[in-house]
Amino acid sequence: MKTAAGTTIISNGQLVDGTGAAPIPHAAVVLRDGRILYAGPAAAAPALPPDAEHLDAHGGTILPGLVEAHYHATYFNVAALEDLDIKYPVEYVSLLAGVNATLALACGYTAARSGGCLFNIDVWLKKAIESDLIPGPRLAASGREICSAGGLMDWNPEFRKIGMEGLVFIINGTEDARKAVRALVKDGIEWVKTYPTGDAAAPDVNDHHTLCMSFEEMHAVVATAHNHHLKVTGHCRATQGIKNALRAGYDTIEHGTFMDDEAMDLLLARNTPCVPALQFEHASIVHGPEFGMPMAVIDGHKETLEGGAESARRILKAGGRLGMGGDYGFAWNPHGQYAKELSFFVKYVGFSSLDTLKCATKTGAEILGRDDEIGTLEPGKLGDVLVVDGDVVADITLLEERRNILAVLQGGIVKAGRLAPQTIVDVSAVA
Repeated sequence: MKTAAGTTIISNGQLVDGTGAAPIPHAAVVLRDGRILYAGPAAAAPALPPDAEHLDAHGGTILPGLVEAHYHATYFNVAALEDLDIKYPVEYVSLLAGVNATLALACGYTAARSGGCLFNIDVWLKKAIESDLIPGPRLAASGREICSAGGLMDWNPEFRKIGMEGLVFIINGTEDARKAVRALVKDGIEWVKTYPTGDAAAPDVNDHHTLCMSFEEMHAVVATAHNHHLKVTGHCRATQGIKNALRAGYDTIEHGTFMDDEAMDLLLARNTPCVPALQFEHASIVHGPEFGMPMAVIDGHKETLEGGAESARRILKAGGRLGMGGDYGFAWNPHGQYAKELSFFVKYVGFSSLDTLKCATKTGAEILGRDDEIGTLEPGKLGDVLVVDGDVVADITLLEERRNILAVLQGGIVKAGRLAPQTIVDVSAVA
């Protein structure tokens, strides 16, 4: 991905640096050749060359680009299970993924960690973004997911005589687990996504207290992935599934819904980040009836919402790490509404705006393994900056509306927002 040349100063706004520190009023961020040279009080900013570009924050907020830590680029208006794996051909899904990536950047998300992707499209989506063919967040790819036979993601009954090849690897035992990871290694993914537990969406067979993978399978996934320098995450709601994942060596936990004291101790001892993804649960409860969602499913989402919120509160209070994001792309939780997750944590879960923004920036970058480059506004890091019209600390819901986004910068280049230039990508020299 290209970086800017020259010097740019972003000023006339408060600075939220992503570390959790108090905002700095009357601040400035100076970028030189796409990296942060200075971030702090405007009065102490270094002298600028005569040709420096000036970007006016309009009295608003200057903060790091947001990180969507559980991103499904290939989900699009999913209202039924078949929408995920057999409704569209790979060609159309690829186009949808590009649209979703562009939308994520326009919403202020300069980086994302894939939480599973049809046909391994995110591997190639990442290449297109990094080659500046399409705008989108800096992406960590995960490709197809892994689930044991009969587990949450294995929903096509045997009589249909079709598998789940586009969406997941269905495994039976440790050898299948190793084989699936090795196939992902060859395709160039960075994260292996698994399904250790069920979900409220499947109350009849694999509800949120059901285990969908054995510990031995999970350990085989981790051992194989770590051998190839890949990271592993998993959809973990059931208490025992969370413990199994932590003991197996998972690098993050998705949801972490029902955590007892033992699970919490394991999480904290390993300093493993958790991505709760609670807005999806809330949206399922509120909008589920209009989409014909059975009451048993809605009741299950109510239970997972309360359990997940309590676990998140405990993790934050104990000094653990939380990422923000999750499961956008369903009909009742569509792409483009990513910042509702942040608002939900402030309004419902009870986090402060600064804690929530730290989760959505600094911790998100740590999950991606790129915290040395992005996630906070500190000298030496890439100029991935979000400029918002208004006081985001006082009203985090400002991030929900794209009209409030003044500028989204990657490597010092304004890519989206009201101040972004209109550009056309030249693909003539692309192999």
